[in-house]
Amino acid sequence: MQSNMHTGGQRIVVTGAGSGLGRELALRYAREGARLVLADIQEAGLRETLEMVEAAGGKGFWQRCDVRDFSQLAALAQSCDERMGGIDVLINNAGVASGGFFWDLTLEDWEWQISINLMGVVKGCKAFVPMLMKQKQGRIINIGSMAALMQAPGMSNYNVAKAGVVALSESLMAELHPMGIKVNVVCPSFFQTNLLDSFRGPDQAAKQQVAKLLESSPISAADVADVVYRESEADIFMILPHEAGRVAWAAKQANPQVIYDEMIRLAGKKLEPSAG
Repeated sequence: MQSNMHTGGQRIVVTGAGSGLGRELALRYAREGARLVLADIQEAGLRETLEMVEAAGGKGFWQRCDVRDFSQLAALAQSCDERMGGIDVLINNAGVASGGFFWDLTLEDWEWQISINLMGVVKGCKAFVPMLMKQKQGRIINIGSMAALMQAPGMSNYNVAKAGVVALSESLMAELHPMGIKVNVVCPSFFQTNLLDSFRGPDQAAKQQVAKLLESSPISAADVADVVYRESEADIFMILPHEAGRVAWAAKQANPQVIYDEMIRLAGKKLEPSAG
């Protein structure tokens, strides 16, 4: 499985690498001496991340890539093939935040959210799976969200997109295992990140609530990246970096109705100001 192409450490592709969790993931692998391929739509952010990667002991290159455009992802895969002879890990991390009650969300809000957070992951997998199959080895890490498992009120389009990422990951985990390809899905709760820079939705109060959750999070993007690195290497399929997330997921598995009742209560609380 090891080839001379591995002499420079693992070859890692990270989408959404220009900031936030994507940047921290790149830095975490860089500290292991990895070769990074950084993709994002923000070129200034990518340049910064590459400088930080090199300072941390890694190396690599960046390429502008919009995950909504399959041809750009295919071009990214081709660059990896030409410049590194393949890849070891694909991290589908690019994502955007969104919120608002269902009746306020437009179909455009839905399409924007699904096109990036779900189809961006589908297209990322589609672009790289042929290479991984040819290699007969590799790993795909898809970044989902606790929203995929808990479906909090006031963010249905985000919940649906992230739930799709979990279902896709479960499907690929089974299908790709016989090919020597491993799959992980990560479902973080809120953590300190710049996700809100991309926030889109009719509900600015929701944005404020999310901002509060992000600020009060006991765990940073760097902490999440560290958990992702360790648990993916340990072949843990569903990675839940937050203690509260693990507790909530266990509670839902044991008795879903408890969580449904809590979500109904939360929705009522969110609606109170507008009902006044």
